[in-house]
Amino acid sequence: MGITVAVTGPTGEIGKSTVQALERLADVDQIVGMARRPFDPAEHGWSKTTYQQGDILDRAAVDALVADADVVVHLAFIIMGSREESARVNLEGTRNVFEATVAAARPRRLVYTSSVAAYGYHSDNPVPLTEEVPARGSPEHYYSEQKAACEAALAEITGGSDLEVYVLRPCIVAGPKAPALADAMPWTHLPGPIKRINQILPLLKPPIPDPGIPLQLVHHDDVASAIALSVTTSAPPGAYNIAGDGVVSVGDVVRELGARPVRVPEVAAVVASGIVTRLPFVPSALEWLHVGRTSVVMDTNKAKSQLGWAPKYTAAETLSALAASL
Repeated sequence: MGITVAVTGPTGEIGKSTVQALERLADVDQIVGMARRPFDPAEHGWSKTTYQQGDILDRAAVDALVADADVVVHLAFIIMGSREESARVNLEGTRNVFEATVAAARPRRLVYTSSVAAYGYHSDNPVPLTEEVPARGSPEHYYSEQKAACEAALAEITGGSDLEVYVLRPCIVAGPKAPALADAMPWTHLPGPIKRINQILPLLKPPIPDPGIPLQLVHHDDVASAIALSVTTSAPPGAYNIAGDGVVSVGDVVRELGARPVRVPEVAAVVASGIVTRLPFVPSALEWLHVGRTSVVMDTNKAKSQLGWAPKYTAAETLSALAASL
């Protein structure tokens, strides 16, 4: 008899690809996806999946989700939003999922999708980052701080239990089903006529500073394949870095997404980050500036050698796929 998998956030940027990957697994008999808003599995071509209404902030709903699951996959998370709103969902909601899974009698495995941001943007981090580097986050960047806090909570809550815990740390996720990277760029929301003028007259494209920091990207389907492997693998539990092969630059990203990169010294990004850190009030969106101050390129050899994972898309191919979908 196959296994039942419970998934939070099944309709998110990673969720859709993950459910699709789980649907293809012979070992999986049933998938239960919990989301706040209704969705019809049949519209996605999903035959093993059922919908359960619920919010990860509602402990009773989470208890009901995990009660009959063999494996719990936690994907629900806010990336873009205010520090306050994201903290409530990302910290309180995630704790609910972890505690409910430990408390339930049936689940034997928990798969949690963390982020490269959990490592933090520290100048003394090694390059590349391996899974042995502590996930200490950066307090000045809400998303980084919250991802590190969630990993600490996970270790605390599951410590001493028999639960097999797999933590995946993807880099920036992108692709046709994951447009958050493009959505974060303000010029992508310009009216159509202005966009067309920019295409005709490249010098009118908005100039964006490029400090030359290398970036990793990973396609949403490649993240989904890593999650699917984690559901059934006999590889040891633990953390696994997930990223497409190769790197791109900030310049590559802004150029592909319709702006004009302007190369600036790397020190400029560090100085700008320091200035933002000292401001008395910083809009949450501005905190993302800290991402460009240092390299967070990860080593993915552990995922490839132990988990048996291999990305189908390079970082450059992932960026091109995102740009082509816009």
